[in-house]
Amino acid sequence: MRGAQNILVIGSDSRAGSKNRRYGKDSGTERSDTTILLHLSSGRRSATAVSIPRDLMVDVPGCRRADGRRSEPMFAMFNYAFQVGGSACTVRTVERLTNIRMDHHMVVDFHGFKEMVDALDGVQICLAKPINDKAAKLRLPAGKVTLNGEQALGYVRARKSLGNGSDTDRMDRQQRFLAALVHKVQSNDVLLNPVRLYPVLDAATSSLTTDPDLASLRGLYELARGVRDIPTERVQFLTVPRESYVYNSNRDQLVEPEAERLFERLRIDAPVEVVNSSGKSQGPPRDSSHNRSRGDDGKSDAKRPDEPAGPTPPAPTFRGSTAAENPCG
Repeated sequence: MRGAQNILVIGSDSRAGSKNRRYGKDSGTERSDTTILLHLSSGRRSATAVSIPRDLMVDVPGCRRADGRRSEPMFAMFNYAFQVGGSACTVRTVERLTNIRMDHHMVVDFHGFKEMVDALDGVQICLAKPINDKAAKLRLPAGKVTLNGEQALGYVRARKSLGNGSDTDRMDRQQRFLAALVHKVQSNDVLLNPVRLYPVLDAATSSLTTDPDLASLRGLYELARGVRDIPTERVQFLTVPRESYVYNSNRDQLVEPEAERLFERLRIDAPVEVVNSSGKSQGPPRDSSHNRSRGDDGKSDAKRPDEPAGPTPPAPTFRGSTAAENPCG
């Protein structure tokens, strides 16, 4: 049984390069537009994607800058870490925040995101209302829509005309898009068919900046093969528990002890249960064998027949969703 893995997925807002320059002037400053901590459970029973708000106030450690100098530790917005020290500083900041070791990381820019969506021949979403967002260069009708790479980028980045314009709403939309992406790759057998999977991985290797273990077709294929059998109801999306920062309502801070409960469950590879805004569980019926934690040897910590039976404490729940939800019906 394979051990649990934690992968930090970082979306860069870099305008560098001819293919990214169309989205704005290259200021020479690169920040993390989106950051997701992806936890793959031992045995690949589940996948949990946790969004980390870019405006979350955190302790950013001293990091090595691109010019070789070292920055001073600072209490700042989370996306400052990527600005000052790139992916290495972002990984260190997340590890300090969560006390969870990152096994891998990957950075995707605007062009890379588009390339991977186009390699899948688009992703279908469902819209309750039409969209006309000039800033995002996005115009879509209501109903079922298959987004190409350019449209998908506008959809996940738009803020001014969709929802309430908050980063919270945008993260929820990004999570819905990722759920639709999971549906696409599973319903079309992309992950099971090497002929269909190769163009996607080829686009990824040319579009992503990753650690060495994921920098090859083989590395990404092994990752994809490991997650292909996870059922959609066990692919979960949530945002780290947070609230308005006490000194600035335009910033965020963690809600405790809820955030630490989430981080602890990820650290020990215990199941995470998500509920929607109405309080309804989004996962499958609880399975006591699944809810028991596993040791380093992968064996269940279930009680032996000679041990006294006792109630299993309920797992904490967090607001979120699963890939099993299908707004298209």
